[in-house]
Amino acid sequence: MPVTSVCVYCGSRPGALPAYTEAARALGTALAHADWQLVYGAGDVGLMGEVARAAQGAGGRTFGVIPAHLVAWEVGKKDLTSYVVTETMHERKKVMYMNADAVVVLPGGAGSLDEFFEVLTWAQLKLHAKPILVLNTEGYWEPLLALVDHVIDQGFADASLRGLFRVVDTPEAAMEELRAC
Repeated sequence: MPVTSVCVYCGSRPGALPAYTEAARALGTALAHADWQLVYGAGDVGLMGEVARAAQGAGGRTFGVIPAHLVAWEVGKKDLTSYVVTETMHERKKVMYMNADAVVVLPGGAGSLDEFFEVLTWAQLKLHAKPILVLNTEGYWEPLLALVDHVIDQGFADASLRGLFRVVDTPEAAMEELRAC
């Protein structure tokens, strides 16, 4: 199935480098120009806010999902095309996943790691075959990639784990990969 809706996992903070914000904005704009829906965590802070505002500014459709307890903390962005408030984080992740054809992981913290590992585990268990892309802006995810390699090297996962996601360095490369799906 062609990609028409992309779930973006990313930080609720901007991070240390301006390149992270630039990549989030570029991806949001590119998704809108491709006429693909952005699915994300519905926050209006950090990289989440950047990717959403960029998509909106370029005329894109935005689908945000946020648990009630984070509406104030992550400044729930209510002016989205679709805005869903869930009871729990688990529901949030499920609704985001179910409304996307692919996943792109931008720089982020523990929440982004949790989301990445959940969809990666589901792919490993053959529960889905959705494309998973890791946007390695300025090498941000190099320690994660080394950890995945370590897990494989130490016999806790098959080498096929590395093939369940693709690593790209730019939003443009992410869009190329998604178009090829």
